Amino acid sequence: MEQTIAAIATAPGMGAVGLIRISGPETFIKVSKCLSTSKPPAEFPERKAILTKLTDANGDVIDEILITCFHGPKSYTGEDTAELACHGGVLVMRRVLQRLFEVGIAPAEAGEFSKRAFLNGKMDLTQAEAVMDLISAQTDLAMRAAHEQLQGRLGDNAELIRQEILGIAAHVEAYIDFPEEDIDTDTGAALSKRIATVSEDITKLLQTAEQGRILREGVRTVIFGSPNAGKSSLLNRLLGYDRAIVSDVEGTTRDTVEEVLNLQGIPVRLIDTAGMRETEDAIEQQGVSRTREQVENADLILEVVDGSCARINHLTDEEIGGRHHILVVNKSDLNIHSDWKEASGVMVSCTSGEGLDSLVSKIAEELSMGSAEWGGHAVAINARHQACLNRAKSALDAAKETLAVGAGAEFISVDLRDAMAAIGEIAGRIDTEELLGEIFSSFCIGK
Repeated sequence: MEQTIAAIATAPGMGAVGLIRISGPETFIKVSKCLSTSKPPAEFPERKAILTKLTDANGDVIDEILITCFHGPKSYTGEDTAELACHGGVLVMRRVLQRLFEVGIAPAEAGEFSKRAFLNGKMDLTQAEAVMDLISAQTDLAMRAAHEQLQGRLGDNAELIRQEILGIAAHVEAYIDFPEEDIDTDTGAALSKRIATVSEDITKLLQTAEQGRILREGVRTVIFGSPNAGKSSLLNRLLGYDRAIVSDVEGTTRDTVEEVLNLQGIPVRLIDTAGMRETEDAIEQQGVSRTREQVENADLILEVVDGSCARINHLTDEEIGGRHHILVVNKSDLNIHSDWKEASGVMVSCTSGEGLDSLVSKIAEELSMGSAEWGGHAVAINARHQACLNRAKSALDAAKETLAVGAGAEFISVDLRDAMAAIGEIAGRIDTEELLGEIFSSFCIGK
């Protein structure tokens, strides 16, 4: 029998109200041992908050609470569940949780409530992952994509693909059952076309992988340049508040400073870096080394230069390496040096704010944020989904190639079964304990 588990479901810290969630087969029996009411929770009106007192082993009141009961399977986890709304003090919440543990309720592991919801058929694996995406969403667009996945959009798409492969596999296995029949040319061509159509559907889903990564993690935007070019000032201007220290002293920024900016619904992770220069200072050398590492991992590089000075060496095409790149010519309020007057960058003044709107528009243009594909799609796959889809596509390509060379139906069937297995992993229809452990370990306690 599954253990009955409990955890604090609200964020750490002090608040007016804190919520503790309990789930499992003995939820109502165990909780009844902690309440002052004579009526057992199993008889409480379902989904209605009841005011009562939670007491310790001696009958002394720990807190006055509201308890809401959900009878399985009509609950989040599919099990009997109770939610205790307590006063949100740190000590109060700790004492309530401790009392629940005293009566035999076990501490919940990270993501255990959502894991039980998946195992009890309340949601598929993509929906369970969307729960954490929704909690972690930093922009409206990321939240909308998580909502779509939570509604089962990705799982439904994956199941449609799996069913189509299943249909093809059933057709092929009919030839295995009747070995005297060979797959003729016309039938082979029709099967090949069906496989190609499914492969195209998988390709469309794979194309959302980069969008999914950006919606979840943000665009890694590195602010790069020489000392005193205005990198930290640009960071502060874009954020709208003073996040980084600004000084005329070269080498003030010695470590990376990172903040997230919501730009047209896309989270942009702005990373201010140490100025690039030769230095004997050991600490500053570490900062310069980290700057190089950040540039190598960047999605977008904002290269800031001092427009009032002569042009100096800046990033080469080889160093940019195909990454998105925008040249930002700062200090446009001063006399712009002739070296920069014909530059293809954006002229800004971090002192006056002039040109910042143009820079924001340029960033949006560089990242194609204005195109219909951002926000128009309802599915944004993550790295796990991408790996499953790539395996499925490879298996389908192998099946198509095997079909083309006229190999036996048995070989084609193996490839199609591999493709179905890979697609099935997306929604968790084929799973292992290791896979589930990896996914739910990233959840917060109480979810």
